Amino acid sequence: MNWDDTRIFLALCREQTLRGAARALGVDQATVGRRLASLEHALGATLFLRTSRGYSLTAAGEVAMAAALNMESSAAELQRQILGMDDRMSGVVRVTTTDSFAIDVVIPAIARLHKAQPGIEVQLQASTQMLNLSKREADIAVRTLKPENPDLIVRRVARWSSAIFASADYVQARGVPEPGTAFAGHDLVLYQPYLDSGKEVTLGSEPITHGRIAMTCTSGLLVRRALINGLGIGEVPLPFGKAAGLVRLWPARECQLYDIWLVTHKDVRHTARVRVVIDIIAKAFATVSG
Repeated sequence: MNWDDTRIFLALCREQTLRGAARALGVDQATVGRRLASLEHALGATLFLRTSRGYSLTAAGEVAMAAALNMESSAAELQRQILGMDDRMSGVVRVTTTDSFAIDVVIPAIARLHKAQPGIEVQLQASTQMLNLSKREADIAVRTLKPENPDLIVRRVARWSSAIFASADYVQARGVPEPGTAFAGHDLVLYQPYLDSGKEVTLGSEPITHGRIAMTCTSGLLVRRALINGLGIGEVPLPFGKAAGLVRLWPARECQLYDIWLVTHKDVRHTARVRVVIDIIAKAFATVSG
């Protein structure tokens, strides 16, 4: 199996349409179709059934996919091992984190690094998705969930508390909710994935049953911006709420503590440019008071 054809085959397995595979790989649909035809011809087998819903693997395609996944894993391992031997202070380092961490911590840190090491190009992806470091989808991840993969090097860079906040305008107009009233008479801004988790939803350990949801947001940054604009009461990391000039409600009540983890693959942690990006990001989090 040709590796270039195999990459397209795997993309089509995952996306199930020519358009989706082309978009994932940054090529046109005609290229995907041509490569698939070349691979099927080389193997002498039909790998997909073409249906109205998209491309579905045949029995031969399922066998081919197992082999293709092994090829992908071996290629990623080779890349990681070669990268781990690289001592140049130039080249690309891919970082993934949330939009809040990116804007408030990571981007300022990289700006300082760029002055000293302008040859390092950082490709920053702000996403709540867990990119796969073993497949080299990223070199460094900053997460609030600690991964269990033994091939990953995990370092705690901060421990922060969350807190309940609202804007000064909101507090002046609506007052501060009384603890124990489940936010009766107040508007709330909630993190949508928290609502979708199936867990009991609280803010600062207070049930929200009598509050009115004014907005739900898919990221912590959007929650914060909604609070700044006076939409209601919400829970955000303590350092971010203070930095935004929001009013902390119920300061005597303890909120959830959570850890922030910096993660990289063991094969790339000694790469010079990856190491220096790790260090500058870790220092930046260490200076933020949570």
